[in-house]
Amino acid sequence: MTTPRPLGIAVVGFGWMGQAHARSYLRLPTLFEDRAYDPQLVICSETIESRRHAATSAFGFREATDDWRPALEHPDVDAVIVCAPNVLHEPLVTAAAEAGKHVFCEKPVGGTPIQTARAERACRAAGVISGVGYNYRFAPLVLYAQELIAAGDLGQITNYRGRFFSMYGADPLGLLSWRFLIDQAGHGATTDILSHAVDLALMLNGPITRVVGTGETFIKERPLPSGSGTHYDRGHPGDPTGAVTNEDYFGALAVFANGSRGVFEASRAIVGPQSQMAFDVYGTEGALSWNHETLNELQVFRASDPQQGYTTVRASERHPHHGVFVPGDANSIGFEDMVTIQDHEFLTAVAEGRPHHAGMEQALACVSVQAAMLKSWETGTWEDVISLRID
Repeated sequence: MTTPRPLGIAVVGFGWMGQAHARSYLRLPTLFEDRAYDPQLVICSETIESRRHAATSAFGFREATDDWRPALEHPDVDAVIVCAPNVLHEPLVTAAAEAGKHVFCEKPVGGTPIQTARAERACRAAGVISGVGYNYRFAPLVLYAQELIAAGDLGQITNYRGRFFSMYGADPLGLLSWRFLIDQAGHGATTDILSHAVDLALMLNGPITRVVGTGETFIKERPLPSGSGTHYDRGHPGDPTGAVTNEDYFGALAVFANGSRGVFEASRAIVGPQSQMAFDVYGTEGALSWNHETLNELQVFRASDPQQGYTTVRASERHPHHGVFVPGDANSIGFEDMVTIQDHEFLTAVAEGRPHHAGMEQALACVSVQAAMLKSWETGTWEDVISLRID
């Protein structure tokens, strides 16, 4: 049995995702007995006092601070987990890397592609191990789909469809939070949710070489928040409004390096789908379909038995990591379990001193596609995907 290596953890930003990661670190020793790491919650940085109190009293952090600098400079910290608002991601990642800390950043690493490229350069220059919050990669049935594709079960891939449809911005009375402002969040649907769909496509089907795309902001004005407010909070008819400055929707066609063709869509203002992060992969010998709304089911079609049509594969202990949470067949896991698998993989990479996927390299690949999509929206033509790597 491996002797776990103690790893000191700092979490910067203790909202939903910061707390989800903290719960994950508390759970990991109870789930992965033969692990390479022993997570220790050292310090939490958060500007809201009630959250700082919860970090120490409920989650067990040794310290809490309203300033991010002590978290990054703490001698007992090995890895910094960045869950602050988007506008702070690049400077926090850069500062953590320059302090010699391994760094995990929730997506988007940068609100704009160039911000992500600068963060990737900082981590590469510092030689630290990095991670990025593309957590849908770690659904057991997504990992199983990756195995099937890699083994050639689908034959030659011909078509790929990726999408993320969410209703979180569908209400015109939803407050004008930072998420709807390009100077605070960066781009909209392409940064916030399409990035997940593109990352899974790159993981499952390889590099994208050319794209053509278009976007739209369907809800152009939103009620101004009075004090604090998130995109889940609602204003009232007649409230003062402000302009939305990033996009609600983006759609694109794509050409993959393997010759297959792809279609991508993302919308935060659609009505109907609530959290439809999904993909369909079609090959000469079969097809796969997965949707986060039913994350414990994978639809599989095999050309060798066409009369059977699509069959439903239900997640079980036979699929990657699923049995860590529940035994047997068709016993469901949830969103935060994907986060826990992701954190296990990241901390294992840190403990073993090897790269983690998805890290900054994968985030750079994703935003290179995003940059080409955004340029295509501007020019109205096909654009080549060019790496944004800064040397």
